[in-house]
Amino acid sequence: MGILTNHQLSFIFGLLGNIVSFFVFLAPVPTFCDIYKKKSSAGYHSIPYVIALCSATLLLYYGNLKPNGFLIITINSIGCVIEVSYLIVYLIYAPRKEKKFTLTLILVLNVGAFGTVMLVSNFLLTGFKRISAVGWICAAYNLAEFVAPLSIMKKVITTKSVEFMSFSLSCSLTLCATMWFFYGLFIKDKFIALPNVVGISFGITQIIIYLIYGGSKNKNTETTSEKHPVQPDQEILEVKMIVIYKSVESIESDIV
Repeated sequence: MGILTNHQLSFIFGLLGNIVSFFVFLAPVPTFCDIYKKKSSAGYHSIPYVIALCSATLLLYYGNLKPNGFLIITINSIGCVIEVSYLIVYLIYAPRKEKKFTLTLILVLNVGAFGTVMLVSNFLLTGFKRISAVGWICAAYNLAEFVAPLSIMKKVITTKSVEFMSFSLSCSLTLCATMWFFYGLFIKDKFIALPNVVGISFGITQIIIYLIYGGSKNKNTETTSEKHPVQPDQEILEVKMIVIYKSVESIESDIV
């Protein structure tokens, strides 16, 4: 038996990326179990899940455009189903104001923004240019997602508390970025590989920061969490999604 080929290695890392990404998609399950038990989504926000759905649909579209994009299609198809499920549960138990906001956000991002990308790429671009344009948008999403936790890291360093940083989430995202980096490397896809270089770097940085400040938790942690019921993982996701949204807006304007 010889050394594994690039095709075999890309399949292995793509499969591992699918597995890790699947568990990352399932991370908010405790949040929605809590919403179901309380019969209310008060204290939680829909922004992370709306943007996660937009990200998954974009990557699903990119996977369909590029040759041999099966492993990108599989995980993002699953991701779309999971995110839609989250949003359905959220909308069932959300107050009227949050329902209107969430539905508006879905219309703006998942219908408006995604629809614009599809229309522009299909009618104004062809062949590799189409794949490249959609690839850059997907790369911007991924890059913004990895860079966004800078505010959380700053908060940890300033307060010397890891209250708003999830160690398990940081490890999972770093592992996920590593798998997809090698997948992108072996299939020679810069739109997949390059953003994940940043993801690995920031992920390792987050882990180091957590290890440094993990032992010095604020005495006010319990009091703060009672006053602000939003979970740490969700706060991280919200910051990520807001940055991603702004990034995609700027890229779409450049393409048009």
